[in-house]
Amino acid sequence: MKSAVIVFPGSNCDRDLAVGFETVLGSKPAMVWHAESELPAGTDLIGIPGGFSYGDYLRSGAMAARSPIMRAVAEAAGRGVPVIGICNGFQVLTETGLLPGALMRNAHLHFTCRNARLRVETSQSLFTQAYSTGEEISIPVAHHDGNYQADGETLDRLEGEGRVAFRYLDDVNGSARSIAGILNGQGNVLGMMPHPERALEPAHGGTDGRRLFEGLLETVA
Repeated sequence: MKSAVIVFPGSNCDRDLAVGFETVLGSKPAMVWHAESELPAGTDLIGIPGGFSYGDYLRSGAMAARSPIMRAVAEAAGRGVPVIGICNGFQVLTETGLLPGALMRNAHLHFTCRNARLRVETSQSLFTQAYSTGEEISIPVAHHDGNYQADGETLDRLEGEGRVAFRYLDDVNGSARSIAGILNGQGNVLGMMPHPERALEPAHGGTDGRRLFEGLLETVA
């Protein structure tokens, strides 16, 4: 499998995601700088990591969404290439319009860094097929702007189309309907605030994130 991790100025989880891809998928990803205009030929999977792209100036993810490489990411997503955006990556995906809604300042106005209890809302996706619908898992979160919001019509559509991938079981950040991760209409783009790449090995304190990558390996490899 040929994977790629997009790197922006201010990314600080790009190496974590790259190690996660290599650990589970079995090959090193290409590290693609934001100023590039093309992805490596034959890229099968794209990861947009967490961090503080461009220092979170303007809005989190707003400047990164206008980087040259994001045009190539959008084109790849349109062709069906799987794209996962984690934390700041989720923010970038909403800013590009690849996912609906927006990530706002946490309702309690504090940075939150802890394990979060989640419920898997659907197992019918590339990213969640190794889980069971309704399964409860624990994945770390670390964000200041993770409060997912969208208008009622959009939220109803996400729910009705089975595009809510993960839901918080506790009040982590004030997200509408406790949404922690969503899919695009085609099902090949996932945005989520929790960090599955930080829950791969027992030394991480848990391995609930590993199956997300294992499910991708079964489908994309």
